[in-house]
Amino acid sequence: MESMSCPRCGVEMDERTLGQASVARCPDGHGVFLSRADLGLLVEAETDWHRNAGQHTAPMPRITADMTAPPAPSKVSQAWVETLFD
Repeated sequence: MESMSCPRCGVEMDERTLGQASVARCPDGHGVFLSRADLGLLVEAETDWHRNAGQHTAPMPRITADMTAPPAPSKVSQAWVETLFD
């Protein structure tokens, strides 16, 4: 990954390798940048961890090219009375 500057503060971002993925991080804590392929590697590693962690964790879904965004959540009422006036 080539050297990057933080878009928020302009400071040069630190590069770090996490497993097989490369991540650029703002030293002032403004965020991280990684490629789509590196994000996929981290998601796969997280899924593998959940698969081997035990019965109380659920694996994340595999990312595929044909995936679509989930539908927008419907409005959740705070109380039953709200449902009477919608």
